[in-house]
Amino acid sequence: MAEPAQDQADPREAGPLDARPLDAGPPDGGPLDGDPLDAGATRRLLRPLDGRRDHVRGGRLRGALRRGRATLVIYGDYLCPYCRQLGPVLAHLREALGERASEAFRHFPNERIHPGAEFLACAAEAAGRQGRFWEMHDAIYGQEPPIDRAATLELAERLGFDMERFHHDVDDPKVYRRVHEDRVEGVRNGVTATPTLFIDNVRYDGAWDFHSLLEALVRPVGAQVQRTARAFANLPTSAGLVLLLAAALAVAFANSSLAGAYQHLITARLGVEVAGRALTLSLTEWCSDGLLTIFFLIVGLEIRRELTVGSLSEPRAAAAPLLAALGGVIVPAAAYLSLNPGPTAAGWVTPVDTGLAFTLGVMAVFGRRASAGLKAFVAAYAVAEDICVLVILAVFFPHNLHPGWLAAAAAAVAGLATLNRWRVYAVWPYVALALALWLSLRLGGVDAAIAGVLLAACLPARPAPAAAPLLAQAATALAELEEAEREAARRGEKRRIEQEPIWDWASRNLSAAAARLLSPAEAIERSVEPWSTYVVLPLFAFTAAGVSLAVDLDDMGARRVLWGVVLGLALGKPLGIVVAAWAAAKARIARLPAGVTPLAFLGAAWLCGIGDPLSILLADQAFGAGGLAGVAKLGVFAGSLAAAALGTIALLASGAPISDGTPAAAAGSAA
Repeated sequence: MAEPAQDQADPREAGPLDARPLDAGPPDGGPLDGDPLDAGATRRLLRPLDGRRDHVRGGRLRGALRRGRATLVIYGDYLCPYCRQLGPVLAHLREALGERASEAFRHFPNERIHPGAEFLACAAEAAGRQGRFWEMHDAIYGQEPPIDRAATLELAERLGFDMERFHHDVDDPKVYRRVHEDRVEGVRNGVTATPTLFIDNVRYDGAWDFHSLLEALVRPVGAQVQRTARAFANLPTSAGLVLLLAAALAVAFANSSLAGAYQHLITARLGVEVAGRALTLSLTEWCSDGLLTIFFLIVGLEIRRELTVGSLSEPRAAAAPLLAALGGVIVPAAAYLSLNPGPTAAGWVTPVDTGLAFTLGVMAVFGRRASAGLKAFVAAYAVAEDICVLVILAVFFPHNLHPGWLAAAAAAVAGLATLNRWRVYAVWPYVALALALWLSLRLGGVDAAIAGVLLAACLPARPAPAAAPLLAQAATALAELEEAEREAARRGEKRRIEQEPIWDWASRNLSAAAARLLSPAEAIERSVEPWSTYVVLPLFAFTAAGVSLAVDLDDMGARRVLWGVVLGLALGKPLGIVVAAWAAAKARIARLPAGVTPLAFLGAAWLCGIGDPLSILLADQAFGAGGLAGVAKLGVFAGSLAAAALGTIALLASGAPISDGTPAAAAGSAA
């Protein structure tokens, strides 16, 4: 970053760093590159550890970082008590790893909470100019607060620094600017508190004890697998890639010499006996009616969150995605029906769903062209559309309704609602009633996967807790453990602390405080969502997407089904979204995302034409196991590819988000 011009005000006159917003510009008023919001969304360091700029110790060879060595970057504050408590752990790690790991320190002083932290950071940088950064760094952490300016200068003199040079450097605006750059860069990396650790350039959110950090740095096989899986899951495109791979494998098997084995696998019958009645389903049906319930649970929780605190909670903001969802369902269905007015009309439901994982995955590739506001709009649109799809499944596709089982399903829902009203937070009663609900819906003739949505509606929520009582509870538990360790050391006892009664009491209190941060609904969503994304949906796609490409399109009805689905996804879907959004904006009943270019809005609408496993489910519901279901699925593939291609072209042609454009104009221009 360029040095401030000589005729500008001294940066130090801007006051302490915390006197400005965290995303404010540098103290001399110069520009700041990058976007803190975008950076906060990533877990990777925007600037990896750099041996030429960062203060690094360990793992160095001739001034350069050794390849293959673990790296630890710490954003710290010299007066932060937690940074100070982490110091002995870091020293133990250096002793254990030696040159196998590199440690770097970046400044993140919180002057508002820790007055004087900013000056101490400058003092460490001034020491760095004399080639003794780490000596000063360790000395500051080794001295008990308070540490004012006089104490710092006394410390530097005691360490034998060139004091004339030190006095000059500690007040040098360039030193102050270096500290400020570290802090601003930390904000862009999503740092909000100290200490924040990055291991091998990826944010570390695990435990700070020695053994946990050692495993993260040394990376045994289990830790490597976990790290790789987490890194893949953090990719915006990961969910779409897994789904695409599962669907591609299904199509490949269905059109190869393994087609017979594939069909034998997905049609294998598995059954259970319930109340003297056998429930036997194929593997495909177990995935679509059974496992897909987990996916619908996540959908239901997302809908609930959006309606209460999300994009659908404010009327004008909610109106845009809600009306766009209606347009995105009605117009594709109408486009299909325009080609299929006769016996094949049942397939109108096939092109109404959007594959959110695919859509957001493609949008993530385009960076700023697909702004955060546009992504939020698409996510809210997908939630609103899911509501429409659930209504379609419940209303249009009942199968041989059995009132007795439906009454049992109603009783199960009443039981779930009662548990919620009684504020029962244990998970197992909800799981037991959810299984009963699923079986009742299945035997009653209703799509059993809807049980997931009903369960989501009944899971208990809790208000967000105040931080202070939980902090006191956790601090008390940890303080008692620390005191027990000290007492055992004073007595010379070799008994391990985990054998003491205080250990069980402290662990229960810490677990309770941590668990209170999430409501039961949020905890279930967090634990179940990875299974839904990376297991349930791929399994469903693998069992349902195995369509033979050797379909007979000589029949006019098959052609109409194919082109009806393609037309609905590639043209009807974006047309319905854009027209509904434009009309809502013109009528002033909706507020669309600000600063979105017309082509970007159109591109996002086109990408909403990408189907997903639900589209395949809807094709099966519409045509059963007949050949037209396979044709409709081919239409989903072809229409999704066309929509993805057109959306990609539109986003490539769009510019950066506009700051003065109106959303209505963007939508209108796109139309």
